[in-house]
Order: sequence, then C-alpha cells, then structure tokens
Amino acid sequence: MNLAPLTLPPSNHRILIIDDNPSIHEDFRKILGPADVSLSKELDVAEASLFGDETDGERPGNFQIDSAFQGQDGLEKVRVAFSEGKPYAVAFVDVRMPPGWDGIETISRIWKEFPDLQIVICTAYSDYSWDEIAKSVGNSDQILVLKKPFDNVEVLQIAHALSKKWQLTQIARKQMEELEALVSQRTVELRAANAQLKGEVAERAAAEEALRRSEERFSKAFHGSPVPMAIQQPNGHGCLDANASFVELLGASREAVLAGKTSFWLNELTSVTIREELAARHVVRNLAATVVTPSDEKREVLVAAENLELGNSPYHLLILQDITDRVRLENELRQAQKMEAVGRLAAGVAHDFNNILTVILGNTSMQLRNPRLDEKLAASLNHVQTAAERATALTRQLLAYSRKQMIQRRSVALNEVVEQTVAMLRRVIGEHIALDMQLAPDLPPIFADPSNVDQVIMNLALNARDAMPDGGRLTLTTTRVEIDKAYRARNSEAQLGPHICLAVKDTGHGMDTATVARIFDPFFTTKDPGKGTGMGLATVYGALKQHGGWVEVDSAPGRGTTIRTYFPLCPEGHVATVRKSEIALAEVAPTDKITILVVEDEDMLREFVSDALMTVGYRVLSAANGKDALGVWAKHKEKIDLLLTDVVMPESISGRQLAHMLIMDKPELKVIFTSGYSSELFGAEFESEKNHIFLAKPYLPDRLAQTVASHLQSRPAPAVALAVS
Repeated sequence: MNLAPLTLPPSNHRILIIDDNPSIHEDFRKILGPADVSLSKELDVAEASLFGDETDGERPGNFQIDSAFQGQDGLEKVRVAFSEGKPYAVAFVDVRMPPGWDGIETISRIWKEFPDLQIVICTAYSDYSWDEIAKSVGNSDQILVLKKPFDNVEVLQIAHALSKKWQLTQIARKQMEELEALVSQRTVELRAANAQLKGEVAERAAAEEALRRSEERFSKAFHGSPVPMAIQQPNGHGCLDANASFVELLGASREAVLAGKTSFWLNELTSVTIREELAARHVVRNLAATVVTPSDEKREVLVAAENLELGNSPYHLLILQDITDRVRLENELRQAQKMEAVGRLAAGVAHDFNNILTVILGNTSMQLRNPRLDEKLAASLNHVQTAAERATALTRQLLAYSRKQMIQRRSVALNEVVEQTVAMLRRVIGEHIALDMQLAPDLPPIFADPSNVDQVIMNLALNARDAMPDGGRLTLTTTRVEIDKAYRARNSEAQLGPHICLAVKDTGHGMDTATVARIFDPFFTTKDPGKGTGMGLATVYGALKQHGGWVEVDSAPGRGTTIRTYFPLCPEGHVATVRKSEIALAEVAPTDKITILVVEDEDMLREFVSDALMTVGYRVLSAANGKDALGVWAKHKEKIDLLLTDVVMPESISGRQLAHMLIMDKPELKVIFTSGYSSELFGAEFESEKNHIFLAKPYLPDRLAQTVASHLQSRPAPAVALAVS
C-alpha cells in the first residue's frame, strides 16, 4: 500500500485570544499583526532561523486575530469558526478570567470538542503549577505556558510554531484518515480474498473428498464386480490393475496378470484389433473373442474396451463378458432344434413308409400263401418281402430317432440287461477287441423298455468296434449319479435327480469336434459307402430321449471315445407291466356274423385290410375318412361289432374323434387303432382306456387277424367315454 506524498494545506494563521483584559488583546494584535517594518524583518530572521525558510520580505496580515473575553464566549467562537470551515490554529488563554470559567476550565471544555487546537496559557501569576495544569487538562503536547509580561519575539515564535504544528497535525490526521481508509479498504479486500480463499479451499477439500469417495466407489465396484475387468497398459503388456473376476477367468495368478507374463488371447489378432481401435479413439463393443487359460481351457467372451486416463497417463479399460455357457446353450439349442426338425421329418417319412410297407408286406404275404404260385414269381415275391422287412427295420430306426416308436416301459435291472447283451456281443465284436464290464452293485432299477436298452447297448458297442479296426479295449460301465443344478447348468439336456449312467468306452481313433456335433444326425456316417446306414447313434439318441434320458459324448482324435447314456430310475411303487397274451389264431373261430368297419384314408391300404379280413371270414364295411364313416355308421350301426381306424386322417375328423362319437352311440363297440406312430403320441390316458387296443404299422395279414380275434374275445370294459386329444 502506497501513501500519497505529504503536502501542506494553505497556512492557518487564525488565532483566538481569550482574556478578560482588552489591553492584552491589543498587545497580541500589535505583536501578531505588526505594522512596524523593522520588527517584521526581525521576526523574519527569527522565523528563518527557526524553520529554515527564506522570507519573501513581506509579512502583512500573517495572523488573523479574534478576541473573546470570557471562556464561554471563546468556546462559542471556536465552534462557529469550525462550522464555517475556518478553524483556529492557536488560542492564547488567560488563566484568570473572573467571573465564569477560568482558563483551565475553558481549555478543558474546548478540547473536549476540538482537541487539535493549540493552546497557550497566559498568566502573570503562579496560580497553577505545571503539574496541576497537566493534571487538570491532561499531559498534552498541545499546550504551552507564556508568562506575563511576554516578549514579542517569543509570542511570534510561539504563534508561528504552534500554527505550523496545527497544520502538520491536520496533515497527519488527513494522512492517517487516508491511511486508515486504505487500511480499511485493504482489510475488506483481504477479508474478501480470505473468504474467497476459504471458499476455494473448502471447494477443493470437497472436490478432493468427492474424488476420494469416487475413487473408493470405483475401486469397490471394480474389484467387487462379477464382470472381469482390467486396466491395461496401452501396449498390451501388463496391467495397472485387474479385479478378481478377471484373474479367475484367466486362471492365472494376479502377479502374472499384472506383470503381463501371461498371454490370454487365443488369437493375437484380438489384441492388435483392440489397440488399433483405441488408438483411433474408437470405443470397442461386443468384440467376440476367445481366451485361453494356462490349463488350456478356452472361454468365449465379448470384449468391451475404451481409453482411460489416470494421473495424466493413458490406459485401456478392458471389460470381458464370459459367454461360454451362453454360446454352449445356443449351440445346444440349435442342435436340439435341428434334431427336432429332422425328427419330425423322419417321423413323417416313417409314417408314410409304414403305410406303403403295410401294403407291400400284406399283399406279398397273401400271394405267397397261394400253393399254385409260380416258382420264379414266388422267388421274386420273397425278395420283395425281404427288402420290405429291411425297410421296416429302417423305419423303426427312424421312429426311434424321432421318439415315436412303440415302447413298453417297465422296471428293468440294467446290470442284468448289460450282462445278457454282452454274452451276445462277444461273438459279434471279434476276438481282436477285449471287452470289460465295470458294473456298480446294488443299482436301483431303471424305467425302460428292455428291447430298447438292448438296442442302445448293441448300437454303441458296434459303433465302438468299428472305431477300433486294429483292436483295442471296449469297456461298459454302470454307475448311479445324482444330477444337481450345477451339472444341469453345464448340460441343458440333463434332468435333475438320480439317474443310472451306462458308459461305453473304446480306445479307438476318436473324433474331432465337428464330427461329434453330427454323430446323432440320421444317415450321417464316417464309414465307407455301403458299410453303415448312419442310423445307429441316431437310434440311441431317440431311444434315450423317448425314455426321458440323454446322451453325452467325450472324444478327441487319438484319445478314444466315451459315450454316456443316462436312464431315469423306476418310480417308487411301480408294478411291472405284463405284456398282453396273444391268442393263437386257431383258438378263435371267426364267423361271418361279425362286421368290422375299416376306416383308412390310403386307398391301397384300405383295400388290403378289407381283403385280409374278408379272407378269414369277417364281413367288412369301409370308409375313406371320418365323415364317410359316420355315413356308413348311420346305416349299419346295429351290425358293426368292431371299428378298425387309422388315427391320423384328413378332413376334420380324426380316428380318435370318430371312435369317441361311435362309442357314445354304442358303448359296447370294440376299437382297434392303427398308425405308423407310437401310441404314446395319443396321450397318457390312451393306455388306461380298455375298449381299444393299438396295432402298429406295418403288419402282416396274420398279425392283423390275430389282433382282431384277440380283441373280440376280450371282456368288455364298463362303458367309458373315449378321451379325445
């Protein structure tokens, strides 16, 4: 802070004389306003010696003299002069001024209001000592004592000195006021600056606290997140930090990950792509990649990455989303959808084939009964029959794959079935293959069709045999397993609860991933042309699915193959079903009094069935669909004893709906359903209905006649409405 240069205001030569003696006033006027030139010069010389100022040779009107004869009058004049802006610089005050105030009281009263006024006490007596004066008015440097009679030069010197002093006091006061104003202004500025600084400090402290909390939250979120994340060096070598999920995903130690001692990308182009995208200031999102752990485990991930700056240093924030399970489930879903679609196609083909094969086998069988048949024609018909039987076996495999074959599940001891099948397998697989069994004791029974279990074991064993042309070892193992949620999470086809696992292991050449993905496809085979149909494992897959189980494959080139099949346990309290006894044809005497209504949409098949039944003596009425059958029923319902109908028919009335309507009209009516599909397709309640049986296509004339005769001889059940699905 700088102060302005000290400048003296115009001189104040106003002097007040307070004395009760008029002559004293005249004396002061003569001294302080001299008219004598010689005296003026003498005073100038004295003044120059005192103050060092050069005189200008003129002193007229140096002091302006005012008079007051009493203390009260003097105080009033001081007030008026101050109010007019022309204050007195010096006052000469007599000590004795009777009546009224004396000089000491006058001085005290004046100084209460105007403390800057310079006072000269004039006295001819020693009324007061200096100590008494100082005690009364205060020990002030603004008071002088002038003894009467006084010397003129001394009076002038005192007047000049005190007027100069008053002037300096005013300048000092003004300077102090200016200084105080500057100090006050600077104080205000400093206080404002201090308040601003405090605010900035508080803001910075709040910002630092917010940053600390933000960093703490980020650190907690970063390290506690289940999503794998890492802060990687821009060159891809090493990490500043990595959370536990990232370290766990890579299967490496934290130190190795941070030091960059582990390369986790299966394809190094992934790392290059990320660095290039981030160098171009792009954000990486949903980049599909594969990471590989030190144990050679591969995990599918989606990569997100972006640039990150910490402490003015660039880094890459790397976020990985483990989608291994999702990819596996998607692949399994696609595989299941493909298998389902192929299964529906196979079932449709098998259904149509069964209709055709029923006609071929039926007519061929009827012709071969002719004793007068030409030998060459008989040979040709035998070839046709053999080919049709092979086609029948193929359609059964298609139905097994599509889970639409006829099965009769019951309580089965799996170990016994394995032992019985192995006895036959030893003759089939050859002596160059060693066959072992590792069967867990005391296994609970499974709920399955024994013939289907035989078929599964046989197909798996033959497939394993073909994988070991130069010999090897075939091992069959049975164990009880408990499937939990963790296991099911790894295999969506698995079912919760206890199961029996039948594993077939070979030491053959093994299969790669692409081959494993297709081994259950129908007609897919790795064998040479003519060496296999490609339906063996497809049949296994369908049979397990139809039984509520599933299949797992573990194989790799050069390591052999293990195929595990899982069967559900037999329900508690389940009683094994007994197959319906077949009545020999000779025991039944068909008569022409029995009328059968045949409903079949295939013309050739309807004609064959009608001929076969009429050949053994039945009367036959036929219809091409449900609507026609209702017309026939309306005319002949009293004569009709049995309905033989296909389940799946065109138009709006199915075989089951037709049977339902006819039984409502005639409760004692017997019904035989026939179809190329499994009876299980018709609903769980189908097996509980006693007024009907099911005849699967294809069938021979003898089988048809035997089924009809057996059902006609069965006892009628109480009238129950046939459920319609």
